[in-house]
Amino acid sequence: MHVRTRLCCVCSVSLGFFDDVFIPHQSLQHPKRFDHEEQLWVWQYEAEDGRHDLFMDVEEEVRLRVIHEEFVDTFPSSVKPHMGQDTVSSSGVSLDEVRAPYTIIGSISESGLGLVTWW
Repeated sequence: MHVRTRLCCVCSVSLGFFDDVFIPHQSLQHPKRFDHEEQLWVWQYEAEDGRHDLFMDVEEEVRLRVIHEEFVDTFPSSVKPHMGQDTVSSSGVSLDEVRAPYTIIGSISESGLGLVTWW
């Protein structure tokens, strides 16, 4: 599992074969800040010798705890296809691409979680 993208409200994680894993900013280590210049999250780790900035770089391996899973019916209730029926809307958009059918929400706000290099 590795960091895929960082936005100011969420961190996206990839399993390599599955990319719909998200860590909301509230579930990151505390205290933290978003560095707008570098476009990444920074854990401001407090140690005896002062504060250390630990960066969440893209492609870094991460450990997280799953706090929520969401399964979504990806077809509109009035347009569920039958066996063998086309799953492309009249506008040409695949109905499967409208929304992720399965999403994982994780947390790294506990000891031992976060980037592997932190521990």
